[in-house]
Amino acid sequence: MFLNRLISIVAASVFTSLNTLWSQPYSDHNAISSFARSLARENPSVCNATSIAKTPGGKDIWVIVAGTGDRDSKPGIAVVGGVEGNYLLGREISLRLATALCSNPSQEIRNLLDKVTFYIFPDVSPDASEQYFSNPKYERTINANRTDDDRDFMINEDPFEDLDGDGFITHLRVEDPAGKFIIDTDDLRIMTAADISRGLTGGWLYLTEGTDNDKDGSFNEDGEGGVSFNHNFTYDYEEFGKNAGLNPVSEPETKAVADFLYDHFNIFAVFSFGPQDNLGQPLKSSDRTSPDRRITSIMKSDETINRLVSDKYHEMTHLKGSPQSIVTPGNFMDWAYYHYGRYSFSTPGWWFPAEKGKNPEAEFLAYAEKNNIKDVFVPWKAISHPDFPGKNAETGGIMPFVMINPPADSVDAMADRNVKFLTAVASMHPELEFTGVATEKTGDGIYRLTLRVHNKGVFATMTEAGENNIFTRLMRISIEPGKGQQILSGRKVQRMERITGGDSKEYSWLIQGKGAVKVTAGAVNTGIINTSVELR
Repeated sequence: MFLNRLISIVAASVFTSLNTLWSQPYSDHNAISSFARSLARENPSVCNATSIAKTPGGKDIWVIVAGTGDRDSKPGIAVVGGVEGNYLLGREISLRLATALCSNPSQEIRNLLDKVTFYIFPDVSPDASEQYFSNPKYERTINANRTDDDRDFMINEDPFEDLDGDGFITHLRVEDPAGKFIIDTDDLRIMTAADISRGLTGGWLYLTEGTDNDKDGSFNEDGEGGVSFNHNFTYDYEEFGKNAGLNPVSEPETKAVADFLYDHFNIFAVFSFGPQDNLGQPLKSSDRTSPDRRITSIMKSDETINRLVSDKYHEMTHLKGSPQSIVTPGNFMDWAYYHYGRYSFSTPGWWFPAEKGKNPEAEFLAYAEKNNIKDVFVPWKAISHPDFPGKNAETGGIMPFVMINPPADSVDAMADRNVKFLTAVASMHPELEFTGVATEKTGDGIYRLTLRVHNKGVFATMTEAGENNIFTRLMRISIEPGKGQQILSGRKVQRMERITGGDSKEYSWLIQGKGAVKVTAGAVNTGIINTSVELR
């Protein structure tokens, strides 16, 4: 498997050929845990790894920290994989990134680690993602917390069942005049909703594979688990929402990740891999405000950065267009921007090209056929279903995971491109320098000191959304006069305004007395700079 090779081979780039194109290119939780421990043990000068929580299923939430020196006192980037358990590529991207940063890094990477710290969470939904390695295999997004999803005072009583015994949970279609689906005339493998505006009426029920165990008329609505990490955050949280939990941040994994991020004031940007996307298609700002004056769209100057980073993403990954937009309440990407106050970027890491307005399943099957991708569809198979005696019932459909994760022979290339993108964007971090330092003698023993603090990075020193966020460290500039010197004008310590990339702010003082004065500026999320100026 990928992880075992990473431990012994630096930046491995080829997976072992397996039986089918979609077979096991991903790392299970045990491999991720072994990798994290080994990477930290073998590279202590640039890396450490810590489990910050146990999920309800007893799995570790790992964070791998890569950097040099005082890691928490310079600009940081958080990279989060497994935001939803069925999006598997982000986990591999995170592991590849950790390898590139920690295991015999290049000189370019070493120079980057001297300036930026990376906080890498390989998988924040391990209870869910482990379903990929289980039988039956199905797309799961929830943890192992036992919940009453349909609120009938029973728990986990209506799970999926593998009715045809093929090891996959796909779909069930039942011929029924009350159904709202029809077989697509362009592709007989696909079911599509009947469009009454075109004079079409349904003739099939279209369900997930399983039975109605509790006989409440719904299928598979209360399976094993749980709460979704990506629905359990505070921004736009949905009370009583499906898989949202009893309250925001109710789960050990969401609380641990949020606490970790809140405790690390040096983080200026968060990159997550999941269903939300603002890299394929950047967000757009709006002049409209909510009635309670909450920020509900990206701020104008933050939109500029989002667009720039999106362009960089397309350029470096070679991905075209954008994935289908998915907006869910309580999601991690929105929380990281609106409540945490950081630059927040999210992408699935891979998607197949599709035209908006067309059936995505039909588009995917056409893409798979064009690219000779095999084993993505289970042919429809007639079964005898206990809930539909005497009716034509069939199981089949597109296999789980294949529409949102790249085929095995593409995982290497896509992961490597995403890693190169992440390191390239990290080099755009906010970075302060003193410029235009000037002294002027204005009187007997009185000097005017003037200088500018310049942000030579591309990112602003904080997001526009984070200016009034109490969890964002404010920059300050301070001057320390020498023995016998006195500040006549200007503050000894003052708050600095936000500085966008390429801009500067000017500061000036009147000081009585010769000698050296020390000036310090910045914050942990921008880096702190010092200079000494001689007055004479």
